[in-house]
Amino acid sequence: MEQNEKDARGARTDGRGSRDSRDSRPPRGPRDGRDGRDGQGGRRDRREETGPEYLEQTIHINRVAKVVKGGRRFSFNALVAVGDGMGKVGVGLGKANEISDAIRKAGEEARKEMIMIPMVGGSIPYQVTGRFGAARVLLKPAAPGTGVIAGGGVRSVLEVAGVKDILTKSLGSNNSHNTVKATMAGLMNLKSARDVARKRNMTVKKLFGMKDEAPAQESPSTGTE
Repeated sequence: MEQNEKDARGARTDGRGSRDSRDSRPPRGPRDGRDGRDGQGGRRDRREETGPEYLEQTIHINRVAKVVKGGRRFSFNALVAVGDGMGKVGVGLGKANEISDAIRKAGEEARKEMIMIPMVGGSIPYQVTGRFGAARVLLKPAAPGTGVIAGGGVRSVLEVAGVKDILTKSLGSNNSHNTVKATMAGLMNLKSARDVARKRNMTVKKLFGMKDEAPAQESPSTGTE
C-alpha cells in the first residue's frame, strides 16, 4: 500500500516536471514576412506605392430619405474634389448608406475624372466663365499674393488643383453641385499658349507677335584665292 502511494506521488511529480520543462521552452517567434511590425510595414509600403498621394476635400454631404413600407430609409451622397496641388483636379459624386462609403466612392470617381489645367505661376492664364445649368462662375487671374478669392465648392476645387492666386465670382445659382460643375467647365475651357500655337501650326513666339531669332549666317571669307 505504501509503495503504491510513493509510485503515484512520483508520477505526479514527474508530470509536473515535464509540464514545467515544456513551459520553460522559449516561445516561437513570428514567421518572417507574415507577422510582426516589419511584415506589416512591408505590406503598407506596397499599398502606398500603388498610387500617388492626392489632396481631397469634401464639398457637400446630403442626406436623402426614401419612404418604404416600414418607414423611411436614409442614404447619403457626397461631393468630393481631389487634386495633386500641381494643376490636376477632379470632382466626383458618391452615394451610399453610410457617409464614409459615400465619401470613398466620390473620391474614387474624382480620381477617374481628373483633368490637367494650364497655369501661369500660381494663377490661370486668362479670364474665363464656366457655365452649368443655372450656375455661372467667373474665373479671373490675379497678381501674386492675392490668394484664392472664392467661397464654397469653388474654393475647394481651386485649392486642391494648386491655384494660389485667383479672383472668382458666382453669377447664378448657389447650388453647390452646379457651381462646382460650372467651375470644372471653366477650367476645362482653358488652353495653354503651347496648345494654341500647335493648333495654328506656329511657334509660341510668333503667336505673341515676337520675331523668331534667325540662325546666325556665316560671314563670307575675305581671303584671296
